[in-house]
Amino acid sequence: MGIKYTRCRPSSLKEDPLTKNVILNYQAESGEVINEEFDMAILSCGLQPPKDAKILSKKLSLELNEFGYLKSQKYTPLNTNIDGIYSCGASLEPKDVPDSVTQASGAAAKALVALSETKGSLVVKKEYPKEKDVENEEPRIGVFVCHCGRNISSVVDTTAVAEYASKLPNVVYTGEYLYSCSSDAQEGIKEIMERENLNRVLIAACSPRTHEPLFQDMLKEGALNPFLFEMANIRDQCSWVHQNDHPGATVKSKQLVQMAVDRSRLLKPLYKQDYGLNHNALVIGGGVAGMNAAINFADQGYAVELIEITDELGGNVRHIHYTVEGQDPAEYLNNLTAEIEKNDKISVRLNSEVTKTSGFLGNFKVEVASQDGAVEELDSAVIVVATGGVEYQGDDYLYGKDNHVISQRELERRVAKEPQSLDNAKDVVMIQCVGSRNEEFVGCSRICCTNAIKNAIKLKETSPERNVYILYRDIRTYGFREQYYTKARELGVVFLRFDEKTPPVVKNENGLKVTVKDEMLGLPVELSPDLLVLSMGIRPSLNSEKLSKVLKIPLDSLGFFLEAHMKLRPVEFGADGLYLAGLAHFPKFIDETISQACATVAKGTAILSKDSLSLGGVISVVEEDKCVACMTCVRLCPYHVPEIINNVAKIEQSQCQGCGICAAECPAKAIQLQHYTDAQMLAKCEGFCLEEQV
Repeated sequence: MGIKYTRCRPSSLKEDPLTKNVILNYQAESGEVINEEFDMAILSCGLQPPKDAKILSKKLSLELNEFGYLKSQKYTPLNTNIDGIYSCGASLEPKDVPDSVTQASGAAAKALVALSETKGSLVVKKEYPKEKDVENEEPRIGVFVCHCGRNISSVVDTTAVAEYASKLPNVVYTGEYLYSCSSDAQEGIKEIMERENLNRVLIAACSPRTHEPLFQDMLKEGALNPFLFEMANIRDQCSWVHQNDHPGATVKSKQLVQMAVDRSRLLKPLYKQDYGLNHNALVIGGGVAGMNAAINFADQGYAVELIEITDELGGNVRHIHYTVEGQDPAEYLNNLTAEIEKNDKISVRLNSEVTKTSGFLGNFKVEVASQDGAVEELDSAVIVVATGGVEYQGDDYLYGKDNHVISQRELERRVAKEPQSLDNAKDVVMIQCVGSRNEEFVGCSRICCTNAIKNAIKLKETSPERNVYILYRDIRTYGFREQYYTKARELGVVFLRFDEKTPPVVKNENGLKVTVKDEMLGLPVELSPDLLVLSMGIRPSLNSEKLSKVLKIPLDSLGFFLEAHMKLRPVEFGADGLYLAGLAHFPKFIDETISQACATVAKGTAILSKDSLSLGGVISVVEEDKCVACMTCVRLCPYHVPEIINNVAKIEQSQCQGCGICAAECPAKAIQLQHYTDAQMLAKCEGFCLEEQV
């Protein structure tokens, strides 16, 4: 797109008094000092603790770290120094939205454990007014157009859209709101529903994926059936995607509102039915993520089945002998394993794997096969996938062909268990991004830079005269880990940057020879290391693809499991009752893994704590005699519900979201949308079910 990246050291910004442009003075990587003029300079400012963080910490007697953020421990990342006070989000460290959302759920899980003995004792069930019977009434539609601040109104002429809607058939009221999802707006809409005797409500705003349940609850509070609500997404589908075409966005918004009004006239009251559920959890994967999830479920009083495919618990942590902060993972793992063993709520099944699943949220049936051939069916209300990841094992840079070429994992083992084997390693070279950030695997493995620096520091601390070189494309020691990059430099670790187009060349000619073009010097550098250490990337676990088919859950383009929504639902799958934690999701550090595991427990507990669940609304039903097993529904379903069994499409009704994609696209017209409770046929969906594909 023409964006230019320049590695440099900015020196100053000045304004040109004549043009008012910005003159940037910087030192290029070559050492040349350059003055360049720009129309605008945008500063990427770092985050820092709020000014009142110290005041709050004193009031609550909370410890802060050296950077002024709340202090947490590696293996208890959500706990503070005060029992019963938990932390999450940027109060702990600068982080992105998904990490904050994950930690918020994780902190909730910790609080639930603390409250387990009295949980639910103060819960008051929400009461709704008696629902009005409007089925035989002429449709009276109210249309409410949302400005969404400036998200919509800065592009779409919302007043024109409201005026257009007022002239459509059966529309008896139109209005505009700055934020239709606000409490004040909803109270106003309910008053208008009563005053104007509305029996259909249409809101033109943002995404039904995030806000439809909120507005449906508003209808219930206004004594209307929640399925008499319709939503037009004029934010995602208009203002956001047509920012440079305001008139076109307005016209499209009018068309979406017109379609939604047409559909509203056909809406009928729908009802859900309650069904019972078991109160067991099933966790797949016995690493740190799976073990933490199991313990947190059990601490709240729920029975847990912990399934591990190998012959021992611990996963990848068994190969970590020390952290960059100095903790001992083995001690932590031993304590974790002891907790598992003494907890009578947790049943561990080693050398076992999940081979088949059926059922639905609250009532999953899971077949587990052990290595001896025995197969057992387990009942579970929720399932957590925590199957971990594996180290990349390619033959890059003579790996596997030369005994002097090892991985960072092997180096760490030697440092911890066989330090004498490194006595002759006077010159050590490390190469980063091996098996990552290339055409085969475009993703960054995230932890490799910190891992290399951790081991480099150990090598220098045990033998200061040893030469350690790290050959890198980019160093990514994000957050507080940046201090260890600084420490490594202070200890004398030499960092040499290479360009991805000219990677290091490794040969064995009477000893290892590593040649790399140093981008700073612009010259080739030849090194003769006694030991070459490769920072291998992380890949998905070997059975991820198989398990994804068994559970009918998606993988991303790299082969890791794909969450339902990166920011809003970072630990959930599209299918209800299935959750995700740890390296199965993507490479991450131990503290991040623990937070994510706790988050899955918070989500799962929201289900396990219920006495019953509801099914209903609209679902897809297959007319088997018409089905030709063309796989269209399997390919198109955004929730991965349909599957082909014995050459016939099968749709698990409890998992179906009623979006209508399969019914609309089935070439044999073998799939219809039906009312769940009485099988009443409904009109084919013409709504906004294709939102993810647009």
